[in-house]
Amino acid sequence: QPTMAARRLKPLFDRVLVQRAEIVAKIGSIYVPETAQSKMSEGLVIATGPGARNQAGETVKMSVQEGDKVLLPEYGGEKVEIDKQEYFLFRETELLGVLS
Repeated sequence: QPTMAARRLKPLFDRVLVQRAEIVAKIGSIYVPETAQSKMSEGLVIATGPGARNQAGETVKMSVQEGDKVLLPEYGGEKVEIDKQEYFLFRETELLGVLS
């Protein structure tokens, strides 16, 4: 659940504030060893900027919106800590896709 502080942060231009999905250490009654756990590549969009600007100076609408589940790259993003919770800022072009 995103904190109120995270909802107050408004990313600029084509940046997207994402909260990574929690890593599941146990599936049913089976524990997944740390070595088998990789960084989760799924996240929840908390906030988006208005969009990037094109050559004419017009704002290009974002293709993701708050509440979307997105597929993230394994590396990248700028880590941001708000109220002791970890979030990441990505450029929209770094996101790999929207999950349905």
